[in-house]
Amino acid sequence: MLKRFYLIVFLLLIINISFAQTVNVKIIETSDVHGAIFPYDLVNDRPSNSSLAQAMTYLNEQRADTNQIVFLLDDGDILQGDPVVYYYNFEKSDTIHLYADVMNYMKYDAATIGNHDIETGHNVYDKFNKEINFPWLAANAIRTSDGQPYFKPYTTIEKGGIKIAVLGLITPAIPKWLPEKIWEGIHFDDMIETAQKLAKKIRETEQPDLLIGLFHAGVNYNYSDEASTTYKNENASKLIAEKVVGFDVIFVGHDHEGWNFKTRNPNGKEVLVLGTQAGARTLAVANIKLTFDKFCGFFASEQMSGEIVEVKNYKPDKEFMKRFSPAFDEVKKYVSRPIGKFTKTISSRDALFGPSEFVDLINSVQLELTNADISFTAPLSFNATIKEGDLFVKDMFNLYRYENLLYTIKMSGQEIKDYLEFSYGNWFNQMKDENDHLLRFRLDDNGNIVYSQRSNSPELYERFYNFDAAAGIDYVVDVTKPIGKRINIIKLSDDREFDLNAIYKVAVNSYRGNGGGDHLTKGAKIPKDELSKRLISSTDKDLRYYMMKWIEEKISVEPKLLRNWKVVPENYWQAGKQKDYQLLFK
Repeated sequence: MLKRFYLIVFLLLIINISFAQTVNVKIIETSDVHGAIFPYDLVNDRPSNSSLAQAMTYLNEQRADTNQIVFLLDDGDILQGDPVVYYYNFEKSDTIHLYADVMNYMKYDAATIGNHDIETGHNVYDKFNKEINFPWLAANAIRTSDGQPYFKPYTTIEKGGIKIAVLGLITPAIPKWLPEKIWEGIHFDDMIETAQKLAKKIRETEQPDLLIGLFHAGVNYNYSDEASTTYKNENASKLIAEKVVGFDVIFVGHDHEGWNFKTRNPNGKEVLVLGTQAGARTLAVANIKLTFDKFCGFFASEQMSGEIVEVKNYKPDKEFMKRFSPAFDEVKKYVSRPIGKFTKTISSRDALFGPSEFVDLINSVQLELTNADISFTAPLSFNATIKEGDLFVKDMFNLYRYENLLYTIKMSGQEIKDYLEFSYGNWFNQMKDENDHLLRFRLDDNGNIVYSQRSNSPELYERFYNFDAAAGIDYVVDVTKPIGKRINIIKLSDDREFDLNAIYKVAVNSYRGNGGGDHLTKGAKIPKDELSKRLISSTDKDLRYYMMKWIEEKISVEPKLLRNWKVVPENYWQAGKQKDYQLLFK
């Protein structure tokens, strides 16, 4: 009897093996492309080696392989960064958006919207959403009028007998950075809660072979001093992989780091986590081998691996370039339009180490446009140069990188001082002597500078675009003093007395005015819900637009130091500046 049982089991195993079928699935992610459609740097007028045109070549190769099923996804931040998308966002909005046309041509299966896409405003992203031939996802972006998702929460895609479900989520930190009128009618829920709510539902109702997370949020959940328990954590992608059951692969965006690793969910199942670098430099690819058991009627096993594909290794697709070259030529002509002249060359490098013509120019424009008492701004480019001579539209993307609005807000003198203490506390090291570093770098447990694994460059404690300097007041920064006790404000630059108890009109960009960088909330200690009450006025268009008009009116601009602030002791500053300049730009 026992022999007969084993014989039946053996025969069933033989039959089962004959019914097994292996299917190769390849899921390709683009993310944080920031408008890099063409292999050309329109801002610096030179060829580049990263673009969707090159990604198209890789994509065609993979789709030509009949031994695999290919899915193409995008993870957000596509409509900001390059003059191409700026032109179609704001200058030529009476036709289909070029990026929508490109994505339709490339046959994307699904995408998730990013925070910089929201930054373009309702007119742009609502129009774009109607023009694409695939679903734009964000399950945690909720319409305030009825509590339903503003964008589609998830989608299912079937190809070659394989069904995948894709859940899209966006970082919920948008209200910290962007003015409410840009995301009016939407609120952003916690990513983990949304994933917990929907992952089980999708598994049960859709019964996909694979559940994919497409999250425009990063991996490092400790970024900006947040923690794994922080509600509405800005970068919750890895937290979802480890706290929520159901996902096979999670694609991340937002942080530009280029991830490829595995972690485990609460049930011990491996989850593959992948992400790209920015500007179409890399593609993140999940390679999945599914073994289908026809006898049992489901996929019995899966093998997964990730790879990061370097786009520079592929030539631009000829058909792609031919189809979209008229649009490229049109935008190239637009960015080549002269708008004025600079009497000298300026560099954003200088702004990292102290007073600079680069930042002083932006502050001067902000003061003139708003008639404010004081202006704050930071260098928005790490290593940009604008040369003496003719100034073109393309140069404005180096001078001012983001599509921020310009705010005028109310602040007390004490809040202004606290704001500066916060900025310089994150910016400069406390120097003991001339041999110390001027800049505040990230340090390991042994006190050594931490170097980026990706770029092998030293990591600053805070991002350079949070190094705010002021205009309209004269002040001194003493780098020998501890954080919080470095700033001595002498007077207003027009020789009026500076009063800690007085209320002043202050010009800031909308990112900062909404709490971005924490200068107003943690620095000036203004409660987040009070920031909107401080707003006096806002521009309707982005600051870059008004700066361009300002330069056109001036015709010739002489960038110069305002000389309203300095770093002391000067010998410490000079020695530290020279040392750290070599470290960052050697």
